Amino acid sequence: MTTSASSAPAAVPTRPARNGVRQTLLVLGATGDLTGRLLLPGLGRLVATGAVPGLRLIGSGMEHWDDERWRRRVADAFAAAGEVTPAESEVIRDTRYVPADVTREEDLRSLLGCCAGPVVIFFALPPMVTARAAAALARVGVPPGTRLMLEKPFGVDRISARSLNELLVTLVPEDQVHRIDHFLGKSTVLNLLGLRFANRIFEPVLNSAHVACVDIVFDETLGLEGRAGYYDGTGALVDMVQSHLLQVLALLTIDPPPTLQAQELRGRKAQVLRATRLWQDDPVRSSRRARYTAGEAGGRRLPNYTDEPGVDAGRGTETLAELVVTVDTWRWAGVPFRLRSGKAVHGVRKEAVVTFKQPARVPDGLTGYERPDRLRIGFGPDRLGLDLNINAPGKPFELDQVNLTANFGPGDLPPYGEVLRGAFEGDPTLSVRGDVAEECWRIVEPVLAAWRAGTVPLQEYPAGSAGPADSLIGPVLGCPR
Repeated sequence: MTTSASSAPAAVPTRPARNGVRQTLLVLGATGDLTGRLLLPGLGRLVATGAVPGLRLIGSGMEHWDDERWRRRVADAFAAAGEVTPAESEVIRDTRYVPADVTREEDLRSLLGCCAGPVVIFFALPPMVTARAAAALARVGVPPGTRLMLEKPFGVDRISARSLNELLVTLVPEDQVHRIDHFLGKSTVLNLLGLRFANRIFEPVLNSAHVACVDIVFDETLGLEGRAGYYDGTGALVDMVQSHLLQVLALLTIDPPPTLQAQELRGRKAQVLRATRLWQDDPVRSSRRARYTAGEAGGRRLPNYTDEPGVDAGRGTETLAELVVTVDTWRWAGVPFRLRSGKAVHGVRKEAVVTFKQPARVPDGLTGYERPDRLRIGFGPDRLGLDLNINAPGKPFELDQVNLTANFGPGDLPPYGEVLRGAFEGDPTLSVRGDVAEECWRIVEPVLAAWRAGTVPLQEYPAGSAGPADSLIGPVLGCPR
């Protein structure tokens, strides 16, 4: 049932905005994959709404591009996201590219001199380069009202994340630091709040008395896709679980906030993540890692991961990561949460699934009860599903499971458009607070240490398969599969 790099840059002249307010988006790392694939398309859609009139876009990187090459990149990215509007065309005409080494103070001074009005600085850079650029900015200083946007991962461990946080707040106040997790810009993820707190039929049963287990899964048929430069040094655990999936877990498990203002919502998320730890505090038994071998996934033939261009087989990078955690609060104590993300598996699966406990008793005379009730929140496609056991048509004493589905459809903006809007409007609601970033590292660090020590074997699975055959979470944890 369905319902519906680096000579000092020259100053760039500016033009007044039509509404008298002009902002600048300064993208550091503008030639990278993330900028072209995610940031610019999201920016284009946001500009098209008229939310940031007169925006000045400046791209910067080590590569010696000229303005025309940069404009082509921006134009192509905007066009890929939809028909280019006059507002987007204005941004394309006005945008500039300035080669710079963003870890050099003199280059940063010149870059900031190119900016007009309030400035949003987007660090589309690896974590270590981000830290060096932020340290240089701290010596230079930034204009009043500057907001900083940082792409995950935030640091490379808890210590580096804390060090970066301490550095950033010497530049701007915490609420002007936007640590980006684009999952928090997904309309369906945000719909978790409405689903939980505006529907009495769900919220009273979302607790350990009624829930057997929860799965948060982001599986995809895509392989490495030429991203070895980033991914092979990161892996599935840090790329997906440590960031995106823990953010989803937080929204699924928070207690109701008084309001959805940033301070309230982000405070609730920090509470549950502080209470989150590995199942039985055992990183060996509660985690699994694997990488794909040759096979066919998504209709394409993929080589062994270790044969992909740019991969260093000696790193032992995983393409599938899985761990089980518990949220040790009054509401959720004892419920296992499985977080899993895998590349090159047999099908796309992007959802959170709440599996409910079986009824205390099914009356004698009713047959066919085999599968538990489940609440499914899909992140791609965006939908809500409810698996229920009802009497089979024409067989009143037999139970059959049906699925009720509501399709949400996409939001008005892509995820990066949403998180960019928050930065331009000075609203940190959809960004990750500094202490939360540190807590996410705390949760996964025992697993990373166990993996580095070799106490958790690196398994393999053929591309196009479901992954390793065994499961971390099953009947032993009271969770029917």
